[in-house]
Amino acid sequence: MATEKPRRVFGPGQESRRNLIKTALAGAAMSATALPGLAQAAETGQFPFADHPKWRFVFVNHVTTNPFFVPTQYGIEDACKLLGCTYQWTGSQNSIATEMVNSMNAAIASHADAIAVCLVDPHAFNDPTDRALQAGIPVFSYNADVSGNHRLAYIGQDLYNAGMALGERIVSLVDSGEVAGFIATPGQLNIQPRLDGARDAIKKSGKKITLHEVSSGAKVNEEFSAVEAFYLGHPNLKGMFAVDAGSTEAVGATMRKHGLAKKGVKAGGFDMLPGTLKEIHEGNLDFTIDQQPYLQGFYTVLEMFLYMMSGGLTGPSDINTGLKFVTASSVGPYLNTTSRFEGNSKDQKLIARKGPIGAV
Repeated sequence: MATEKPRRVFGPGQESRRNLIKTALAGAAMSATALPGLAQAAETGQFPFADHPKWRFVFVNHVTTNPFFVPTQYGIEDACKLLGCTYQWTGSQNSIATEMVNSMNAAIASHADAIAVCLVDPHAFNDPTDRALQAGIPVFSYNADVSGNHRLAYIGQDLYNAGMALGERIVSLVDSGEVAGFIATPGQLNIQPRLDGARDAIKKSGKKITLHEVSSGAKVNEEFSAVEAFYLGHPNLKGMFAVDAGSTEAVGATMRKHGLAKKGVKAGGFDMLPGTLKEIHEGNLDFTIDQQPYLQGFYTVLEMFLYMMSGGLTGPSDINTGLKFVTASSVGPYLNTTSRFEGNSKDQKLIARKGPIGAV
């Protein structure tokens, strides 16, 4: 691993690992009745892992300030506090691969203990990944993946199959005509596979549906203008759909502004931004697809930690963080609850679930 001297969590002048994790567990175990195991661990100081260095995990992201990744950062933070590690959040604000590669190079030079990167380009990250591995630094991908890269594991949604599910939902809503598929950054591997899957599902259906693939831009404030402009130029659209968070929110806003749901236009997309959830509740969007960004942070830290803890014997395993449709019938709990899991609250709290559990 890194050649620098291991940074111990305990010792003179440092907060002990046990006190750090005890604090984290106490916060997590706010209800001893609901989480007796964590509560007992917090009280007794009995933890399952041996003392270890305070490993530093570097997360390289393609849109570091995008609201989609707020819950991802909370997931990273929570897992690091639980396990006695630290993290760095870095990369590019505007999906510029060279900036991300520079961040990876900096992480390698500073002897990061592990690196997680969104593989949004088919080739740009192959060399820095190989150099990190040669330096003994494990590399994981999250949110976006690519074949041919030697990363140890991918944690995120199965993007192409998610796109297929989107296309099948489009086919169920639209009989024929023109529909728009908005994508923030065409070609980038965190979202392009979704649009590819949607296109293939529509083609497979045999329906006479024409899918226009439309670039909407990487910045949230650009996306509404792009979506609205396309609609104004194509007023006979039967549906407007998107494969990223910002474009989906922009589709909902355009639908509302022009009263398109009342005109029979169908709409939907991805992710759980507050504006998207509101538009579903108000009937301007038919659905959104949740890929659980919190888990993309939390699970990645767990894999990094287990890899380091086991000397490389345990940890690397692909994890599909899921695909869940949220519709008008299921959006209520998301609107009525704030949490770190959805990224709309900083507070640590237990959320009591009510009612039966079942598929939407």
